Amino acid sequence: MSGMKRTTEKNLMVFSGRAHPELAQEVVDQLGTGLVPQSAYEFANGEIYVRYEESVRGCDAFVIQSHTSPINEWIMEHLIMVDALKRASAKRITVVMPFYGYARQDKKHRGREPISARLMADLFKTAGADRLITVDLHADQIQGFFDGPVDHLMALPILADYVRDKYGDQQLAVVSPDAGRIKVAERWSARLGGVPLAFIHKTRRTDRPNETVANRVVGDVAGRIAVLTDDMIDTAGTIVKAAEACMEAGATGVIIAATHAILSDPAVDRLKNSPATEVIITNTLPISDDSQFDKLTTLSIAPLLSRAIREVFEDGSVTSMFDGHA
Repeated sequence: MSGMKRTTEKNLMVFSGRAHPELAQEVVDQLGTGLVPQSAYEFANGEIYVRYEESVRGCDAFVIQSHTSPINEWIMEHLIMVDALKRASAKRITVVMPFYGYARQDKKHRGREPISARLMADLFKTAGADRLITVDLHADQIQGFFDGPVDHLMALPILADYVRDKYGDQQLAVVSPDAGRIKVAERWSARLGGVPLAFIHKTRRTDRPNETVANRVVGDVAGRIAVLTDDMIDTAGTIVKAAEACMEAGATGVIIAATHAILSDPAVDRLKNSPATEVIITNTLPISDDSQFDKLTTLSIAPLLSRAIREVFEDGSVTSMFDGHA
């Protein structure tokens, strides 16, 4: 008989870029392992260099990087890390991006525009990624841009359970910031015990980024605390206008809940001065000290990411984490 047989053990290894090391450390603490040591720095001309200090041959690699500002630099580092793993013979490479950069550029609004979200997926596939894990994509169809398995996690259970525990004894209404996210709002409503739904009718300016006009509430929020939900807060213009519209429609208060806190200027000032009594976010992106304010509550996404990594590594079910909705 020719040939040789070996029974190999699976080897989980977790790697972190430099964009949000605190989150990666939380994830490995929950997994009961550690981050693989690495060297990462820039050359004098700004080029990025990455090298792992341990052998990664045959491992099941999970590479965590949040695409925060300066976003292009951290995406490039993420790609280089994946390439280094591929060339060092990692058996499977899973890219963990809590926030998917360029997700808002998921279709052409006008002629001669790029679809940058698709380009992102192609870049990671070319670099050597076998699988993606991400949280609350701006549009669900981005999952189809990547030619391989995509685990689309939802922060809804973390955010909604916090709201239910803190405000569950009061009259609530879930408000979607636009008609396109009404399905997410329906899940929020179910999680909060079937509270009423409403949405904000708005028109987005195609000639000016991050700007919307003509807000009005469709649905009944009078006499209730409006729970405004969205996937991200960038300049906070949209969500603050929505909060003001809810108050004008008779809401007794407004709570804002969002997964990704980009918080570009002047978001912090807008949120501070908004009618919202609390702004609830997760730590998919790092929050600088300058962006902290009294109304802000940050919940950790690490338990969600660590469980997803464990399910993927152990060939379990990620969908079971969300009652079959993922």
